[in-house]
Amino acid sequence: MATGRNHRPATRSRGIPEATVARLPLYLRALTALSERSVPTVSSEELASAAGVNSAKLRKDFSYLGSYGTRGVGYDVEYLVYQISRELGLTQDWPVVIVGIGNLGAALANYGGFASRGFRVAALIDADPSMTDKQVAGISVRHVDELETIIHTNGVSIGVITTPGGAAQQVCDRLVAAGITSILNFAPTVLQVPEGVDVRKVDLSIELQILAFHEQRKAAEDLSRETAAPRELRVPAERRGEQGPDGDVPAVMPA
Repeated sequence: MATGRNHRPATRSRGIPEATVARLPLYLRALTALSERSVPTVSSEELASAAGVNSAKLRKDFSYLGSYGTRGVGYDVEYLVYQISRELGLTQDWPVVIVGIGNLGAALANYGGFASRGFRVAALIDADPSMTDKQVAGISVRHVDELETIIHTNGVSIGVITTPGGAAQQVCDRLVAAGITSILNFAPTVLQVPEGVDVRKVDLSIELQILAFHEQRKAAEDLSRETAAPRELRVPAERRGEQGPDGDVPAVMPA
């Protein structure tokens, strides 16, 4: 099986938009779930709903792959799984090194989904001498002094940074100098990299803050709806039976 050091996905050379590339993993996840249930075909509407996009966007995305489905039948699930996996480079072996084996780094090392998606954790690296040779997920932790040697020896393609924020840039610089051009950054900082190096940032605190914003907005909207209710609905219950001067019950009580 080819290693990722010498083979890179063809998406850029084929002119597939970055927005489409970002949605391909969503389609693949939905298709994999269908495949596991032995579903042979799927319509664009069903797949779009499962992936959380609209069907017109899905059909446009698949047109970049040269896949148009069959009218009245839909898309072949197994073929699409293969096609998207190939386009994303997941039919190859991508060695990954994780730098920073704290709680998050150890959790990632123990994640069982890497191997099934084409990623192999080749090495775990930490700067703490007390961590050296400790077993995490069946892999011996190596000291950061060996980083460059490990990358070259294992043909590492992708670096994952899970260090504290203050150490992340230095680790990033060393990864880049050793030839790494793809980095997944979990550290709470923005990395500076040269042109040609791709960085994907995952910041759980930012995602939680965004969710907090939406929760606050929903609460404000609920309060606004309550205060905008018709005045007669807000008349105290004990006053609703009072009669007006002509013996009728006023629709709206005076302020």
